[in-house]
Amino acid sequence: MTRELVARAAHPKRGTLALSPELAAILTAEAEIAPLPQSAAPDPFDAASPAPAAVAPSNLADITSLDELRAVVAGCRKCTLCETRRQTVFSDGNATARLVFVGEAPGADEDWQGVPFVGKAGQLLTDIIVKGMKMRREDVYICNVLKCRPPNNRDPLPSEKEQCEPYLVRQLELLKPTVICALGKHAANTLLRKDEATGRLRGKWHQYHGIPLRVTYHPAYLLRNPADKKLVWEDIQHVLRALRGEEDPFADADVSDRGAPLFPE
Repeated sequence: MTRELVARAAHPKRGTLALSPELAAILTAEAEIAPLPQSAAPDPFDAASPAPAAVAPSNLADITSLDELRAVVAGCRKCTLCETRRQTVFSDGNATARLVFVGEAPGADEDWQGVPFVGKAGQLLTDIIVKGMKMRREDVYICNVLKCRPPNNRDPLPSEKEQCEPYLVRQLELLKPTVICALGKHAANTLLRKDEATGRLRGKWHQYHGIPLRVTYHPAYLLRNPADKKLVWEDIQHVLRALRGEEDPFADADVSDRGAPLFPE
């Protein structure tokens, strides 16, 4: 049975979920997880460790907890990234957080530790959260579009994003965040179903099925372009104001964004 997504920040959670045909199709997609052969315990220094045995419900809409979804993701073999990953990287932070950061994909450090945003880009994101937002990292929730590291940290392929997107959709549905912050073009374009540069998407509010969404540059981009940190801080200030109820993110949201509000007036 499909659970409801979050109502927007200014309204209490209420009503019956009215899923769009698009979202319903994504959530009812088969997990398509093949069982893994039994093998000896892997050497911890092997380049890639086999994924654990899958836990596969009939469809993702039947998953009722993040722990259950994490187990399904851990056994996923829907694309070739399962052959090169050390482990899947599901999330970090607080499952009851009002703010969710969505990034692109795990890197080498994340693949090793099984936690998103722990490398140099992750250290910068932590600084943004702790020093800039005056919050703790455990006060927010952090995840990626892809749950496995692409080889050599290359960009995610369209086919890989397509295979992983249902996991992200269900993850956000179970989380029920108040605000989503998309880090970089891959996260933004996946969530909004667009094909635009980050610079064209940032600077305004969007909606993801009725959830306010703000786009900003990925921390890895900022490591290469530190002058744009001031633009990210502008975006983060809007996120903070929305969380505090000081800004209405729906006042100027792009009406062409993906998905109608899930709780129609």
